Formats: sequence, structure tokens, C-alpha cells
Amino acid sequence: MSKALVIVESPAKVKTINKILGSRYKVTSSMGHLIDLPKSMLGVDVDNNFEPKLIVVRAKQKVLGKLKKEAEGKTEIYFATDPDREGEAIGWNLVPHLATGGKKVFRVVFHEITKEAVLKAFENKHDFSQSKINAQNARRILDRIVGYSISPILWKKVGSRLSAGRVQSVALRLIVDREREIQKFVPVEYWQVGVLLKKDGARDLLEAQLERINGVKPELKTAEESRSIADDLKAKLFRISSVNVREVKRNALPPFITSTLQQEAFSKLGFNAQRTMMVAQELYEGVEIGDEDAVGLITYMRTDSVNIANEAIEKVRKYIAKNYGEDHLPAVPNKFKSRKSAQEAHEAIRPSDVARTPESIRKFLSEDQSKLYDLIWKRFVSCQIAPAVFETKKVEITAGQYQFGASGSTLIFPGCLALYKTADDEEKKQDLSFYDEGDILQMTEIKPTQHFTKPPARFSEASLVKTMEEDGIGRPSTYASIIQTVVLRNYVTRDRGYITPTQLGFIICDLLVASFPKVLDIGFTASMEESLDLVEEGALDHVKLLKDFYGPFKEELDRAMASIEKTSISFGKSCPKCNDNTMVVKWGRNGRFLSCSNFPNCKHAEPYPMGIKCPSEGCEGELVERRNHRGGVFYGCNKYPDCKHISNKLPVKPSEQPAVTPEK
Repeated sequence: MSKALVIVESPAKVKTINKILGSRYKVTSSMGHLIDLPKSMLGVDVDNNFEPKLIVVRAKQKVLGKLKKEAEGKTEIYFATDPDREGEAIGWNLVPHLATGGKKVFRVVFHEITKEAVLKAFENKHDFSQSKINAQNARRILDRIVGYSISPILWKKVGSRLSAGRVQSVALRLIVDREREIQKFVPVEYWQVGVLLKKDGARDLLEAQLERINGVKPELKTAEESRSIADDLKAKLFRISSVNVREVKRNALPPFITSTLQQEAFSKLGFNAQRTMMVAQELYEGVEIGDEDAVGLITYMRTDSVNIANEAIEKVRKYIAKNYGEDHLPAVPNKFKSRKSAQEAHEAIRPSDVARTPESIRKFLSEDQSKLYDLIWKRFVSCQIAPAVFETKKVEITAGQYQFGASGSTLIFPGCLALYKTADDEEKKQDLSFYDEGDILQMTEIKPTQHFTKPPARFSEASLVKTMEEDGIGRPSTYASIIQTVVLRNYVTRDRGYITPTQLGFIICDLLVASFPKVLDIGFTASMEESLDLVEEGALDHVKLLKDFYGPFKEELDRAMASIEKTSISFGKSCPKCNDNTMVVKWGRNGRFLSCSNFPNCKHAEPYPMGIKCPSEGCEGELVERRNHRGGVFYGCNKYPDCKHISNKLPVKPSEQPAVTPEK
């Protein structure tokens, strides 16, 4: 009979870890959080050092009962929950319920589910980290205070089913601010003048751009200016006045952390943040490889550190020397610097065994697993390969008072680019090896081109994660859930991975920024993350952090409750049922809809109309807005089920948006 109980979070890990540890241990799963704050109330005693009122989650009571039975007769309990703050707190909260009768309690932490890593973790068992637990509890309490205090104001002033969150609301602000920049942007016209030039004997034409006129950079704003230059150039002699050649090294990119993995998975694979993390979780928890037992294929996927274990570096260097040659191996391992706030005890995301190449295990993985593993494996191996070397060539061409420039590069040593390339690396560069100083060139074409300055790009999930990371908002474990929350709340929509705020998103953001400027301040939110890091390091008392936050927040909360006017969004048409009242826009589980302003006395409701006739031939209906379970918007006919038309885009621009009016 096993003498020790091992508790992990996910049931997918149980079988793998049980086989590694053997019969002395019984491995079971907590299925995530079993102990948490109650949903029905704030659950935090703000007058008593913010003491949390933790309860057993109702839906998890049977799981806890099973764990208690498993703990009976055991002399030791090992908590092997995830290696982060949340995992620390999940395990710690179970201790009073399971570690009765003098049982010994140990915390074990591993960042990959391999035999070597798991056995090493059990050799180095230790006590729980109280500072980590305090940091997680402080985060949970901060989020609960903000969410449970502000959300009721939104219910009263805007509508039901709305919510606010300490970090999600700041993420929404980033999205809304970007959208307003796009809306305000006024494009400015400008022109460029390019030429195609030919040298006798050269196989390709040389493309060059006008860079200076009499040594001054030109600012061409009209077609007339460009055409005047083009006419003048027809009589000019083109000669290469200088050639600058130099070698440029391209250093390897660091291994993935959570944010960069999400960004590259979107860019290269089209995965959104949630899909990336779900697949990464599967690779981390373990996959059966042929006759082998299930094994974790990657290290823990929630990390902001680019550190690599020494053993992993030794193995990958041997792999590189054997498969790519000694010339691809740096004299010393490549080192990378993490962000200031990174958790240095963690590792970067890497394959647990570099010998498991993507090709060797592809048949055992799903398509998504194979694609993501390939990305992680190649990025990791390439990070320890020597730099790529380019020969870059800058050619300057003179034609009278006009100076043109052309650049090109040739890869002379692939190095790290032999395995992993970015989108920039994939771009073809023109070959300038045929061109030398003093060459006379024949002009074959002059190309004046019109351009307009572009507005800021709308956020993709990847670029939003990058901005949140740069601004210090959220942490690796929260990026995907933050985006998912604002989507499910109907504050934003996703279209092919790009994020646009809804009308409701604008309203909620504006209300929160006006009423809670400190909570919605990006710098303040970042400073709170840094403070939570200090709590984890034991350098800041978590109760002091909560008190310093709550005092000013309570003042803002009281002012908001007294001053915010109720917002009614009139659609400008009468209720067809009672006729005496107008229809207003409301939001529910499936997005926008219209409701009688006299609700609940009149309960008439109807889908949100777009003011566009259904494009189906012979149909007299019109398109209404719908929302799928992932938060995506689509458009269907209001005559459904008689007409089953569905489209992801509107055939024409929708009618005017309804007016937002305050009510006393």
C-alpha cells in the first residue's frame, strides 16, 4: 500500500507522474481550485486586515471528499501543484482539509514532467512559500474587491450581466484607446520616386529610391512635384557614386516565454492566445509516444523568464554539434536577459528532451500539437546556434542633383537562421553583387508612387499581449484569460484574430475611466504588479499593499455611486407591443438585443437589427446581429428558421448607431 499521497492540479498528469514515482506513491488530482472565495458575496473582511473567507467550492465538494479518502492512512502528502503563485495557493489551501492526524506535508516543484525532473523535485522537497501564498492571496483579494465593488454600479447604471475587473478593464482601455486613435487618424498624402536601372551583363534590374536632392531629403506631397522630378530625370546620367559593403551578424532569438509564444503562434500558425495555451498545456501534461508511457514534451508554459537549465543547454549543444557542425556552435552558450520583473526561478518554454525532434514524434500528435511543438523545438534549438552572417551592400547612385539609394544583403553563413526565421528573414532581398563604384547604369523606368500615412494597427491578440507585457499589465498566467473575458463580456469582438471594441465596450471604458481614473491608469496597474512581485519576494507586507490600495479606491467608489447617471441607449423606435415606450439597446449572453424601455412591465425583446436587407433572393427579412460561443459576431436573417442566411461580414455599411443618452 502506498504511504504517500501526491496531489497535482490536472488529471492529465496523474498517470504519467504515478508511473514515474512507482507504487510507494498514490497520485491524484485536485482538478484546479477546490477552495476559493464565495461567489455570492465579497468574501473579504476589509475591516480585519482583509481576511479572506475561503469556502469549499460547491461543485468541487465531491472531489474534496475523494481526496480526504485518498489521504486516509497516508503518512505523507506531497503537493505537486503548478510551479507558480496560483499553484502554491491551491496546494496550501488544501493542507487544513487533508493534512490531519500528524501527516507530514511537503511541497514539490518541477517545470517539466519527465522522470529526471520529477524525481529530482522529490529529492528536493521543501516547505510551502508563505510569501508566494501572500502574493497570490493579495492578487485574488484585489481582483475581488475591484470586481465585486464596481460591477454592481454597472448593473444599476448601464445594464445587467456586465462586469469590471482590475486588469481586464485596463486591457479594455488599451483596445478602446487604440480604436479611437484609428478613428481620429487623418491620412497624409506623400509621394516617392523610384527607378529601375540596368547594367550590361547583370541578370536583374536594380531598383533604387530617391533619397536626397542636393543633399537634402525631399518631402514630396503632390503628384505634380513627383512628375516634375521624373521629367527631369529622363535626361540624366545614372552612375554608382559609392558602394558600402559590411558584414552584419544576426543573433539568435531567445527561447519562448508565454507572451512571445502567443505572438509567434498567432503570426505563424494563426492560433489565438487561448488556443495556444490550451495546446501548450496538452504538450506539458504529457502525450503517449508509441510504446512509451505518456511524457511531458515541453516545460511549464506560463513563464516570463528566458533562463535555460544548464543540463538542457549541455544537451542542445551536443545536438547542434552533431547535426549542424561545430561551426554552428558558439564558443560559450548564448545567454539572454529576462525582463526586470521576470520570475527568474522559472525556465523558458523549451522541449523537455531535444532529442525528440518534431519529425520523430509527429505521428503521435494532433495537428495543433505538432505545429506548436515544431515551433517551440525550433526556437529553442536555434537560440543556442551561432549568429547568422550577412554581407550587406548599400549602393548610392547619382543622377545630377539627385541621389538614389539601393540596399541588398546576401546570407553568407546561415547560423541560427538555418532553423528559425522571422517574417522579416523570409523577405527576398535584391542581389547587388554585380554592381561596383563607377558603373554607368541605364534607366529603364521611372516610378512615382503615391502613398498615405497609415493609422495605428488594430490590436491582434498577439500585439495586445505584447503591449500588456511591455506596459507591465497582467502576468503570463493571465494574458489569455484577460482577452477571453473581454470577448465573452461583449466588450470587444474578434475578427480573424483582430480585436475591435463594441459600442458597449466604449461605454463601459468611458464610464470606468471617468469614475475610477486610478484603477484604470496603466502606470498604476503596472506598479501594482511590481508590488505583488515584492510581496512574493518577501520585501513588502501584503496587508499594507491592500490597505494602501483600498483607502483611495473606496473614495472613488463612493463618488461614483453618487454621481454616475444611469445610461439608456435609445434605438429610436417605439415598442411594437406597448407603443408608448421606446426600444433601448441591452446586452445579454448572446450580444446586443432590443428591449422595451418599460421592462419589466413590458417584456418585449427582439434581435438587434443592422438596417440591412437580407441578401438571400426573395427574402423580405433583414440582418440581425448574433454572437457565437467564442465571442465572435456574425449576422443572420431575422426570418430564421424560414431563412437560414448567415454571414461573417455585412454586405454594406450598417445604419447610424443609436444615441446614448443619460437618464436622471
